[in-house]
Amino acid sequence: LCNSEVLCNSEVLCNSEVLCNSAAKLRSVTLKIALQINCKLGGELWALKIPMQGLMVCGIDVYHDPTRRGSSVASFVSSTNVTLTKWFSRASFQNPGDEIVNGLRTSFLAALKNYHEVNAQLPKSIIVYRDGVSDGQLSLVQEVELPQLASVFRNFDGYDPKLSLVVVQKRINTRIFAALSGKDLSNPPPGSIIDHTITKRNWYDFLLVSQHVRQGTVS
Repeated sequence: LCNSEVLCNSEVLCNSEVLCNSAAKLRSVTLKIALQINCKLGGELWALKIPMQGLMVCGIDVYHDPTRRGSSVASFVSSTNVTLTKWFSRASFQNPGDEIVNGLRTSFLAALKNYHEVNAQLPKSIIVYRDGVSDGQLSLVQEVELPQLASVFRNFDGYDPKLSLVVVQKRINTRIFAALSGKDLSNPPPGSIIDHTITKRNWYDFLLVSQHVRQGTVS
C-alpha cells in the first residue's frame, strides 16, 4: 500500500458573504465565488488578443519587508502562453536593502526552459517589465541586470531573440492636465501618452495615463 497526501483547491467564505437577505445578492456572491474557484483551478476568465506570436512577458520586482530587518526578496514572473494567462514564477533572497537583482540569471534561465517545455519552442520576443527602480538606479539596471538577461541566451545554440526592458515607475510627482474642447483644464482621458517636452531627453521615456480619476489630478 502507498499513502499520499494530495492538496485540493479550496475557497474560504465568511458568514457575512454566505448569509444574504436577497436572492439578487446571493446570486452575485455565488457568481463571484464560482469565478474565484475557476481561476484557482487554472481557468481563464478573460484574455487579451496579442498580435505578436512567440511573445514572453516577464516582470521583476524586489520586496523589502519593513517588519523584518534584513529581509529582501526578488520576485520574477514570466508568461507561458499566447494569451498571457499562464505564468511561471520564481523568488530569491537578496542582500538586505538591495534593489538591483544579482541572481537574475538563474530565474530567467528557468523561465526560458519552462516556456520551452510548454510550447516546444523558445520565445521569439521577450518584454521585461522592471518595477521599483528610482531614477538614480536606471544606469545600474542597464549595467547589471540587462547583461544578466542577455547572457542567458548563450545557453541555447543559435538563440537570439528580441529583448526589450521597460522600467515602470508609479510613484512620480508629475501632474498632467489637458484642455479638451476649449474647456477648462481637466484630467486627460485614460490611455493618454506623453512622450516629449517633459520626458527624459537621453532615454526612450514616456508618461502613460492608465486610469480614470474621479477626484483630484492624475499622476
